[in-house]
Amino acid sequence: MKKVGLVGGISWFSTADYYRYINLEVNKRLGRLNFAELLLYSVNYQRITDNNARDDWESTFQIIESAAGDLKKGGATAIVLCANTMHKLADQLEAKLQLPIIHIATATANAIHQQQLKKVALLGTKFTMELDFFKDKLSAQKIECIIPNEEDRQFIHRTIGEELGGGIILESTKKRYLAIIDTLIAAGAEGIILGCTEIPMLLKPEDIAVPSFDTTYLHSMAVVDYMLS
Repeated sequence: MKKVGLVGGISWFSTADYYRYINLEVNKRLGRLNFAELLLYSVNYQRITDNNARDDWESTFQIIESAAGDLKKGGATAIVLCANTMHKLADQLEAKLQLPIIHIATATANAIHQQQLKKVALLGTKFTMELDFFKDKLSAQKIECIIPNEEDRQFIHRTIGEELGGGIILESTKKRYLAIIDTLIAAGAEGIILGCTEIPMLLKPEDIAVPSFDTTYLHSMAVVDYMLS
């Protein structure tokens, strides 16, 4: 089994989901008392959000690089960034560390391709929705991606930071998310990407009229595929 390093704490709630999903899947595949060989570096989420709010990605990169570097020293053969937004830095980090980064958007694009969907909607932080690092992985598999309007993007981004990132789940927020999703489905979305690792805390597949893609779960399964390859 290959050892991997998780850069987590962004936020710790979804990091706990990664730890649980990966261990459950390793045990499902190998049985008995087999569980995952993982290293975890949990970073201070507030430092990340403060940097990103200032558009100071260099400072965020230094935090992530330091964490991933310690994981490499500990024997990790690949790095897992337990947040969609941090994959803005994935290529830069991979080049600097000379270690593979198991990419969350690649895992998601593969799952969408398997269902033969051609047009999907992406929810996440404003960085994930508006920048190209996630959408490029979809485009590579000829999957069209649409995003909410600006007002809805601001709402999603704010609630991720002020509510979901702190484990706060509000029914009013869920209703607004579902209304946004209905608008995207009306615009032709055949599937919905839950492109922030906290959003699955709020929304479940049965809440959504079309297929949904839980990036936390899909990423975790890609991690297990790598570990057992």
